[in-house]
Amino acid sequence: MGILLAFAPFIVFAVVDRFGGSTIALFAGAAVSAALIVRDLASSGRSPKILEIGTLILFAALAVYAVVGDPHWSIFGVRLAVDAGLLAIVLISIAVRVPFTMQYAREQVAPEFWNHPRFRRVNDIISAGWAAAFAVMVAADAVLVYVPALPPVYGIVVTVLALYVAIRFTAWYPARVRREQAAAG
Repeated sequence: MGILLAFAPFIVFAVVDRFGGSTIALFAGAAVSAALIVRDLASSGRSPKILEIGTLILFAALAVYAVVGDPHWSIFGVRLAVDAGLLAIVLISIAVRVPFTMQYAREQVAPEFWNHPRFRRVNDIISAGWAAAFAVMVAADAVLVYVPALPPVYGIVVTVLALYVAIRFTAWYPARVRREQAAAG
């Protein structure tokens, strides 16, 4: 549940963008990101996560750019920037050997498993799965930016499917590893 809640800023961004415009949506995404970080700081056993901190920086930077730079970007241009930023956060977390899913998994798994190679491998693979989903979303956004005649519903369908697959994979893969481990004894 924690990992899904971390995507709340993106959901708020999408909803507010639809009804209030991109600049307000970027500020709303930053505000929700900040609230998640405050929640983690105020809760025992929790700490701010790479994804939440990166999301706050992403939305705040894009919001400031929207005000100061006064870009004339389309709704798909803004979504491309947001999704590319999200992909970058995930890829950086993998590159620095702290896959973003690991911080959420540590809140659900006993500390004695945290340094086990299998725990790290599962989180590397799940984070890579999310990176693949975000790469698909970035590609869909880019197509909508550069092929404006394409109906937006295609991008929406691709985004929903990519997120659905990532969520299902996140639930399925650890269960599969546990089954294999149990079968091996």
